[in-house]
This record gives sequence, C-alpha cells and structure tokens, in this order.
Amino acid sequence: MIEFRPAEQTDAAGMAEVQNAIHRAGLRASPVDIAFVQERYLRPEHRIACTVAVQDDRILGFQSLKQAWPGNPYDVPEGWGIIGTHIHPEAGRRGIGRSLFAVSLAAAESAGVWHLDASIGADNAPALAYYSAMGFTPYRDGEGVIPHRFDL
Repeated sequence: MIEFRPAEQTDAAGMAEVQNAIHRAGLRASPVDIAFVQERYLRPEHRIACTVAVQDDRILGFQSLKQAWPGNPYDVPEGWGIIGTHIHPEAGRRGIGRSLFAVSLAAAESAGVWHLDASIGADNAPALAYYSAMGFTPYRDGEGVIPHRFDL
C-alpha cells in the first residue's frame, strides 16, 4: 500500500534518490544532494505543500507546490502555483502522480491559488505526457522548457 503524506526533513535523502534515479534515466540534467532537496523543497518560504508517496519506508515520488514570488526563476506570474512532480522511474504507471496531484489541488484551493504552472523540459516526454493527462496545457514559450498551466 502506498501512503501519501506531507514531506518531512527526514525524507530528504529519499527525495534526493528519486531525483537522482530520474537523472540516471536521462530525464534530469544533473544529480542532486540532500542539501539541494532541503533548500528547494523542504524549507522554501513560498511552500504551499510538498507531498511524498511512501511504500515500505521507501519514497517512490513526491510533488512540490509553491506560490510564485516576484522574480522567481520560472518567470511565473506572482501568486500562481509552481508545481513539480518527481516519480522514481521504477515506480511509474502506478497512479502515484495522479494521487499526488489530487493532494496538491486541494492544497492550492485551500491557499487560494487558482492557476498552476509546470515548466517541463522540452525533451522530457514522460513529464509532458503526465501533465497533459492531468489537464495542463502549454501557454507560453520557454527556452528548453515548455511552460504548462492548469486553471482551478
């Protein structure tokens, strides 16, 4: 059984392993370390939610939702949500992404966020397919990425 719960500081190593497995699969540009995960997902001041999918004490994936701030690196309008989904390649096609998105949608609605951005690498076919299946659509040009939006 897969448990979905808020990410904790003790999840950082497992979250880093998910991203590094994605890197090893050729779907992420560079590997990460625990400090990166802590800074990017577990301690950001703009965090709305960060949810992990756990089975048998192993993190299979996670989804981060932040509220866009002025000057954010994704050029997302202030007040929108910025969402990122990371699923271990060995755990794909099990409904984890869909379940994580349901949690993030509820968190966005509770926070009063009505638009979400997912800036997806143009060469990341699995992520492009996932966000399309969730109802995201491309909405502007990006360099090396295809920004998608979802309106609540």
